Amino acid sequence: MIQVQQLTKYYGERAAIRALDFAIDRGEVIGFLGLNGAGKTTTLKVLGCVLLPTSGRVVIDGIDIARDPHEVRRRIGFLPDAPPLYDEMTVGGYLEFAAQLRGVTAKDARSHVVEAEEKTGLRQVDGERVSSLSHGFRQRAGVAQALVHKPRLLILDEPTSGLDPVQIVEMRSLIRSLRGDHTILLSSHILSEISQTCDRLLVIQAGEIVAQGSEQELASRLGSVGRIEVDVGGNVERALAVVRALEGVVEASAHARPAGGGETLHVEGAGELRPQITRALVQAGIDVLRIDRGATGLESIFLQLTKGDARTAGATAAAAGKEGASA
Repeated sequence: MIQVQQLTKYYGERAAIRALDFAIDRGEVIGFLGLNGAGKTTTLKVLGCVLLPTSGRVVIDGIDIARDPHEVRRRIGFLPDAPPLYDEMTVGGYLEFAAQLRGVTAKDARSHVVEAEEKTGLRQVDGERVSSLSHGFRQRAGVAQALVHKPRLLILDEPTSGLDPVQIVEMRSLIRSLRGDHTILLSSHILSEISQTCDRLLVIQAGEIVAQGSEQELASRLGSVGRIEVDVGGNVERALAVVRALEGVVEASAHARPAGGGETLHVEGAGELRPQITRALVQAGIDVLRIDRGATGLESIFLQLTKGDARTAGATAAAAGKEGASA
């Protein structure tokens, strides 16, 4: 779906991104991670045909963005960091306008709008002006305009920004529901969202891709220790003994759950240990009530990969802000 070769973008004399190379297959959900100012937004804007690259080549769905950007825009849905909303329009009117801009016929636009509003929880505000929406509903409207023409590729820059906890869960469910029907490139600072949603990760630092692969692949490559949480029923001491005996487990401890009673095992180890832990506990006659990755695994990977001087990224961001308007 996406092929990027030697992609570079300068703001004046400063390179925001340098010689990026990566590919994304159809149907993948990719997490794009980096510190503020690392080059994430610049990269997404180039892929979304908002910015022209200084050099390099980008092909989306078989089309070179430099040769036919209008056709590329018909095939992608782009949510930038600041959603492109028109305050004087109603939500429904705005989404119909967005659909027709992307090539949906006037006859079909309304059905597309209804579907997008249902997916994003906007049906009840269809007739309200965009200016009256809360921040959370404005963010949903931004996601809806990216979806309304049923694009093959979705580029989402911080889609959960400003959402409350319930809305974040709903957005996560929405992104999961789009898996397979769309290729999704997702940027977020909420690492738990990336961990629970994405197939692979792209990590950018100071304008360069420093790592790519699944969370498990990166953890294995870095020797990173991740955390797994397991709610168990039965003999906790026996459960700890079973888990500690497994290859790859570094440490395991038990903690009482504050609500509902019972114990949670916190297991630290390298790689994907959940299948191994589940099998061992069940074979030992111990009930597994819940097993999940903790956020610390991805946090550890991210911190190791972005150890460099964060001030460099900050300086790049400042330069981009000053010079971006003229670029």
